[in-house]
Amino acid sequence: QVQVVETGGGLVQPGGSLRLSCVASNINLNYWAIGWFRQAPEKEREFVGQVAWSSGSTYYADSVKGRFSISRDKSKNTALLQMYNLEPEDTAVYYCAAQISPVRPGTTFTSARFYEYWGQGTQVTVSP
Repeated sequence: QVQVVETGGGLVQPGGSLRLSCVASNINLNYWAIGWFRQAPEKEREFVGQVAWSSGSTYYADSVKGRFSISRDKSKNTALLQMYNLEPEDTAVYYCAAQISPVRPGTTFTSARFYEYWGQGTQVTVSP
């Protein structure tokens, strides 16, 4: 069965950096994209960014553009979310998920409901 596992969360001070990893197994990622989402307490799950595995194309939410960077290591089936200049508002549980790529008609890559396989999430806390 497909497994998606995030690691790398933790506590960081404002202005600090953190890198999250997402390892996917039992899946041919050449036909998928890996998206990153986050969910803060009492808020809806929010799109952070995505990398299309085959092409390497990346997309970001406006709230993280210029501060976050997504890449992939094909040899390790691993997607990376590098976060710089973190702010308290970035505090959330971060999830990665797999979506068929290219997206099917009528779906989008920014909505969590169009992703099929999810990890368990990793907590990121930005606090002095």
